[in-house]
Amino acid sequence: MIFTETELAGAFIIDVERMSDERGFFARSWCEDEFAAHGILMPPLQANVSSNPTKGTLRGMHFQLAPHEETKLVRCTRGAIYDVIVDLREESPTYGQWLGVELTADSFRMLFVPARFAHGFITLTDNTDVCYQVSAKYAPGSERGLRWDDPAIGIEWPLKPVLVSEKDRSHPGFELRVPEEVSN
Repeated sequence: MIFTETELAGAFIIDVERMSDERGFFARSWCEDEFAAHGILMPPLQANVSSNPTKGTLRGMHFQLAPHEETKLVRCTRGAIYDVIVDLREESPTYGQWLGVELTADSFRMLFVPARFAHGFITLTDNTDVCYQVSAKYAPGSERGLRWDDPAIGIEWPLKPVLVSEKDRSHPGFELRVPEEVSN
């Protein structure tokens, strides 16, 4: 695998190294040792699939609070998405900054999303599927989100969304500080 660190510390674009022959190709998309060599300690505890029939479907910007924060390894398995992450680590020099990456089924490219980042995407084609491995189990009481169109973040989406859930439309803006953990 080829790991390219992004301008947001700890976030990586990961390309598979293809071994091709007349049958097609073979490539690894996960190797604990290779990830650890890049400082990524992510034991996948859950795998999720998102199926989206309509181009312009926007999902996001989602995250979970401590102690249930998640790291994610995201790959588009059918169609294409514009995948976006936002650094929510207040101590980070890139706090509040965002990164967008196009992921397509044809490229097999993946995005590693560190803990304490918001994550979302918009579908660039009809009939788009996204798979992601997650380091933590879903904890409903810890789930939070940021507005996908918050001017304080300024995400430049490549197309106007045609479908956004009511839940995602009602997330608060970035000016609200993200609490460090869930109070029980």
